[in-house]
Amino acid sequence: MRYPVRVLSQARSELHAVMRAQGKHHARLRDRVAAIVFATIGIDLVCALLAYVLERDQKGSEIHSFGSAIFWTTTQLLTVSSQMPNPISTGARILDVFMEAWAVSVVAGLAAAVGAFFVHRADPGATV
Repeated sequence: MRYPVRVLSQARSELHAVMRAQGKHHARLRDRVAAIVFATIGIDLVCALLAYVLERDQKGSEIHSFGSAIFWTTTQLLTVSSQMPNPISTGARILDVFMEAWAVSVVAGLAAAVGAFFVHRADPGATV
């Protein structure tokens, strides 16, 4: 029972160090994650606006308000799927493919950032 508690305590300590940027590698990870988060929020808002403009007048579309557009784009980015049907217009379908590619790229980017953090922790002389 002590091992899980020790692991959670160490993880909490490392997370605190990243949030406060206690070291150069902590600051680098925090900055990379922040950049990904803010870029994704921006893309979510722009894509919601585009989805609303492209889909609001389409027959059979369920996107008729900015609220439903932001719901659709956010669920696409977070889960690469949605409860809502696929878009009707060609422009919105292209937007959907872009958002799915972005979502996969974000996961890969986060994995790379965390991986680089651990490589640097294991070998402080590494240039990652």
